[in-house]
Amino acid sequence: MRNTETQDPNAGPHPPRWADWLLERFVAPHLLEDVQGDLHEVFYKQTEDAGLANARRAFVWAVLNYLNPFFLKRKPEAYSKPTNTTMIRNYFKIAFRNLVRNKSYTVINVSGLALGMTCGILIFMLVKYHLSFDTFHANSDRIYRFVTEQHRETISYRANVPSPLGKVFRNDYTFGEKVARIATAEDVVLTVKEGSEIRKFKESEGVAFTEPDFFDIFNYPLLKGDRSTVLRDPNTAIVTEKMARKLFGEVDPMNKLFRLDNKVDFRVTGVLKDLPITTDRKTEIYASYNTLKQYNDWLASDDAWGGINSAMQCFVRLRPGVSPDKVEKVLPAYVKKYRPTNKNVHHYKLQPLTDIHFNARYGGVITKTNLWVLGCIGLFLIITACVNFINLATAQALKRSKEVGVRKVLGSFRGQLFWQFIAETGLITTVAVGLACLASALLLPFINDWFKVQIAVNAISDWPFMLFLPLLTLVVTFFAGSYPGLILAGFQPVMALKGKLSQQNIGGFNTRRTLIVGQFAISQVLIIGMIVITNQMRYSTQSDLGFNKDAVVMLPVATESDVLTMKTLKSQFSQIPGVQTVSVCQSAPASNYNVWNTSPKYDNRAEDEAFSVSVKAADEQYIPMFGLKIVAGRNLFPSDTAKEFIVNEMFARKLGLKASDEVIGKALSLNDGNTKGTIVGVIADFHDRSFHEDINAVCITTAPDLYASYALKINSATVQPTLAALEKTWSDRHPDQVYDYQFLEEHIANFYATEDLMLKLIQTFAAIAIFIGCLGLYGLVSFMAAQKTKEIGIRKVLGSSMGQILWIFAKEFSRLILIAFIVAAPVAYYAMTAWLKNFIFRVDLGVGIFISAIVGTFLIAFMTVGFQSIKAALMNPVKALRSE
Repeated sequence: MRNTETQDPNAGPHPPRWADWLLERFVAPHLLEDVQGDLHEVFYKQTEDAGLANARRAFVWAVLNYLNPFFLKRKPEAYSKPTNTTMIRNYFKIAFRNLVRNKSYTVINVSGLALGMTCGILIFMLVKYHLSFDTFHANSDRIYRFVTEQHRETISYRANVPSPLGKVFRNDYTFGEKVARIATAEDVVLTVKEGSEIRKFKESEGVAFTEPDFFDIFNYPLLKGDRSTVLRDPNTAIVTEKMARKLFGEVDPMNKLFRLDNKVDFRVTGVLKDLPITTDRKTEIYASYNTLKQYNDWLASDDAWGGINSAMQCFVRLRPGVSPDKVEKVLPAYVKKYRPTNKNVHHYKLQPLTDIHFNARYGGVITKTNLWVLGCIGLFLIITACVNFINLATAQALKRSKEVGVRKVLGSFRGQLFWQFIAETGLITTVAVGLACLASALLLPFINDWFKVQIAVNAISDWPFMLFLPLLTLVVTFFAGSYPGLILAGFQPVMALKGKLSQQNIGGFNTRRTLIVGQFAISQVLIIGMIVITNQMRYSTQSDLGFNKDAVVMLPVATESDVLTMKTLKSQFSQIPGVQTVSVCQSAPASNYNVWNTSPKYDNRAEDEAFSVSVKAADEQYIPMFGLKIVAGRNLFPSDTAKEFIVNEMFARKLGLKASDEVIGKALSLNDGNTKGTIVGVIADFHDRSFHEDINAVCITTAPDLYASYALKINSATVQPTLAALEKTWSDRHPDQVYDYQFLEEHIANFYATEDLMLKLIQTFAAIAIFIGCLGLYGLVSFMAAQKTKEIGIRKVLGSSMGQILWIFAKEFSRLILIAFIVAAPVAYYAMTAWLKNFIFRVDLGVGIFISAIVGTFLIAFMTVGFQSIKAALMNPVKALRSE
């Protein structure tokens, strides 16, 4: 009878190692397993009968007898032939039968692998989607965007430049093959008139006033129209196919007319091919740049060096051989020439096209660091699923030991048994990949909605994805199946048939313990991260912001509204039941929109202050409606002409004053002296931006030409009828425009859209990681229950209680979870400390967060192992003692 390998040297007597080594070097591989197995079996028998010394001498003599030409290393033809198709088919047939017979084992493994690979597939598609942005443009390595670093008391970054920069750079230097400015007006109203029918559209992506060279820099194909003339004349525009259908239906859009914000008319002179989903340019209407003056005179001015508007961008395609460093060396000359005394010092830079999508400083959608984190999470989840498979497979090996023993007795080689198990793993993995693809297809719409992306998979053209799937299947099959396959193939037939395999024969506890610790360490890092992000989100959205945001509705001021129209509509709103207070303003106290920042000149000083002030245009109802607290002076008087200012306490502190009331009655000049008045009041500080930023110096003043919103405090008990009445009143006054509204709470929640998305993701990934980790823990407990069956029976016979039996299992997983926590806690602390640095106002990373994480993990683990542990503790001791 054969024995596949020497007995563990630490388990008892063993033959001389040098004799084993000599036998392995001389005897042919296809004969070695039989010969060595027989010699070992005889050795153990002789050890019992004649003693260890005699058994070792007999073993050496027997080895020497095998050193003859017949047993010399040679490979018979049958042995050297590669595995044929019949054998491979037989592998899969037997594998299928084994999986069907062990249904629970199969279901758990398939579920774990499918779950991990679903995450891996979705994350792969998401990462691939973002990495493909704007890679389709010709000469993309030479395309750059001009950006601005603003140096005041701090450095801020803008993806915009002063309007004239593109023109003067094109005229002064030959570094650029093509230079194009583009000014985008967002959230516009488009009006199309067909006979007596008038259709209105609210277009959030807006209209881009574009210089013709823009379409030489970027590869957006023109389907209709002459590229050289489409945007040459004023009041001309080109639209995408999709926008043409939206505005004009199925008729030919060429030479059709539409009106922008009831101000400017345009004639369609070209149709663009629909923009690819993997481009950061989302605008679908491009108007001639020389029409911009009709829409926004200041933005179109070639002398507007005084400030930066978020609408204006400028792109350049450099000539071959021109480096961005060479260009950036000449840009400071424009600052000295056009902004020599401005305290807001500009530094103009070039940003590569490949960096635009990923640079958060300049409004990038997602950072490459976040993509790497997502990729690592996907990899970890797949590895966790594989680890879980290994745990369950090695635990299952005990049940298959006799099967392996019989196969070896009947002539199976170790390699054949290994590939048999790989075939089983391959079947499980293939089924899991199929389920993962199905789950990914079902979940993809939710991923698109969560991430605001448009991921689509085309099985024919998406070759990276079609290459990824078989590669994933092969890698998971061999990674998850190799170790259990080697364990199963290495069983000694005699010990397997007698049921005397030790823990070392099936991999021992240590390997599984290490894997479980790794799984739960990942899970606890995610749990701690989830708790921290949840606490920070709750703190950001529920803290006192210094103003009233509850039940406040923001309505738009219609385009071309004059002072009289705003006053009339404000009065009509006030008469609606359910409306408590109305204010007309530029924006809410906390807003990222309609933000006007400028350097103030205080008390007729010779120079502007070194800091910037955030100016908010609003009427006299603004402060009482939002509940802003006046700490010195008085509120604004109703006025459309005389300028009065109210500043916050931060304004006074940045001036270096000891008391806030010192600013009362002082002169204040804004916007390079174009706006002058007197400070009449000071309000308490409030959060004018998100908690990511510090509180700014704020100035509130009346300026009807800047008013963009009606802010209404409404009764929360009559929300729906009040909203309906507001819509009717607004629409009756402005029938040619599109009505829209937003609750202020929703607007503030948008400050934390990225964090909210991260919270959803980490909650999902943490749940998946915990679930897979619990499957691994279940496998470990199953293994322990099988190994300790006889021990449990003996303990019960000797009087152990159920609690004492359960503690055998509890102390094992408790120790592992504690070790995992020790590993995870510093990693999570470092990661969350770095994340919280993005917030000026943040929660403390206290001990309670870590206690919550470890307690939660213990509860989840207890629920996982409880059933199996109780089942083992309740086992009949008689059956337990007979089991081995």
